[in-house]
Parts: sequence; C-alpha cells; structure tokens
Amino acid sequence: MSDPDGIETAALARRVGGELEGDGARRIRGLASPARAAPDQLAFVVRADALPDGLADSRAGALLIPADLPAAVLPAGAARIRVAAVYPAYARVSQMLAASRRAREPGIAPSAVVDPSARVDPAATVAAGAVIGAGARLESGAVVEAQAHVGRDAVIGACSFLHPGVRVLDGVVLGERCLVHAGTVIGADGFGFAPEDGTWLKIEQLGGVRVGDDVEIGANCTIDRGAVEDTRIGEGVKIDNLVHVAHNVEIGDHTAIAGCVGIAGSARIGRHCAIGGGAGILGHLSIADNVTIHAMTLVTRSIDHAGHYASGVPHQEARLWNRTLARLRRMGRRARDT
Repeated sequence: MSDPDGIETAALARRVGGELEGDGARRIRGLASPARAAPDQLAFVVRADALPDGLADSRAGALLIPADLPAAVLPAGAARIRVAAVYPAYARVSQMLAASRRAREPGIAPSAVVDPSARVDPAATVAAGAVIGAGARLESGAVVEAQAHVGRDAVIGACSFLHPGVRVLDGVVLGERCLVHAGTVIGADGFGFAPEDGTWLKIEQLGGVRVGDDVEIGANCTIDRGAVEDTRIGEGVKIDNLVHVAHNVEIGDHTAIAGCVGIAGSARIGRHCAIGGGAGILGHLSIADNVTIHAMTLVTRSIDHAGHYASGVPHQEARLWNRTLARLRRMGRRARDT
C-alpha cells in the first residue's frame, strides 16, 4: 500500500530509473502542470525544445524532466528527476500516486452478500452492497467495490479492481492486476438467434469470457460470453469506454481499443493493434498483428498485413456534401447504362 502522506522524490526516482537532483526526502502527493503545481506536487516537461508555460516560476516540489534539459531554465527550488524518456516515466509516477487512492482495507463489508461456497482471500476486499456468487473466487488483493456483482464460479485475479456497479457474470475469469471501470458488464449473453417461421429462436450462450493479466476495461463496456467457446481478451489489452465486444471475439495481447468501437461476433484481432474511436469490425474477420485502424473506419474484409487502414468520408459543409453525393449518383447511373 502506498503512503497516504505522499511518496518521497527519491523513491519516485528509483521507480523510474532517473537521476535525482535536490531534496530526495520531499514528499509528493499529486501531479499538476508547472504553472499550477504546489510544493507537494510533481510537474513534468516532455521535451527540452518545448518548454511549458510557467516553468521558470513554477512552485512544483519536483520536476520530471529530460536528461538533457539545461538547469538554467528550471526553478531553483524544485527537486529534479532526469530521465531518458519522460512520458513513460510520468506514467509510472502516476501509477505510484494512484495506488494509494485505490488502496482498500481487506475484509468483507457487513452489507455485502457473499455466498458461503465462495472463496474470498483474507487480503481481498468486498465493499458495501457487493454480491459474490456461489463458487466464485477472489484472489489476494482483489477489490470488489460497492454494488458490484461477481457471478457464480467467476474468478477475480490477484490485485484486480472492480469499480462500483461492475457486473462480472457467471463463469468469467479475470486475470491479475486488471482494472474494470464502473458500469461495465462482462459475460452477458451474446446476440445469437436462429430464424424459425418468421420468429427468432434464442441460441443459449454456453461459453464464458477469459480476460488476461494487466487488462484495463473502461466504463460502460460490454464483453459478451461465447456461444460455445470463450470470448478471449489477451494480456495487457486496453479498452476505452463504451466498447462492445461480441461473442467469441478474440483480442490479442497488448492491443488498444478507443471509445465507441463495435466488434462483431467471432472476429479475431491480433497482437499490438490500435483501433481508433468509433470503428466497426464485422464478424468472422481476422486482423493481423500490428495493425492500426483509424477512427470511424468500417472493416468489412480481413486484414492480412500489418499497417494503417482507414475508411469513411471526412465532414464538409452540407451543401458541398449534397453536391458530391449527387455526382456520385450520376456516375453510378452512367456506369449502369453503359
């Protein structure tokens, strides 16, 4: 558990592998821009050739800076942590500071409902109003926040954190150190129906969802269980808010998916992909490793090679778009008539 009174700059420097200049005992409790930082906050400078406003007069207690930044441009009173790459170092500092905010005392709140057959590690936390179903397992350091639900036979891995209102349904397996934000549902039924005499006959979804270690899933996402086999989310995957992952989808390790993406059933997405906001991926397609899909792209065919892919029409004034559309229609009629 992190110290609620802050973290010494010397400890921050060790965590990021930086060179410390100045007071290593100064305690840092938060982050801020150089112009707004207080003496108990850390500010950062990404590049030596792009100095932020207010740097010279900053009251920051510590600065995270490029190794080659001249001391002459820095405020005299701040401790300095010099690193080769500032942005990854900033990410690690933010993780250290956030750990104390998410830290919870282990134990089960009196108003929580825990089935007698569930196994809750003594170092896990179940907050007020949470429900833990029969046969579920919470491993050491797992946190299930208020009003969250862990279904029958589900597993929450060590040090994973479920924010309020998360629903992890029956049989879902969540790896270690995962972070799931409020309102997300993992393990709802996939959209499976068979047509019969003008009606729709439900196909029961009997698979599960398996989520790897170090996965983050944003708020109000839905990840459906598989129809027969499991929906699978690889290690290190990062999913933004309002993303829908349909049944039997597979997402490779360390892929990042921006907000409002929809992925249809049985699509296969490779490792280290980046999918832009609002993109759509049709079902039963395969996407290779190291593919970047730009925002609002509709993927209608499999992608076999790494690279950048885009579709869609950028916005323009309505009158211009109407003229363009009219021209396209005339071209279509001429091609049909020839």
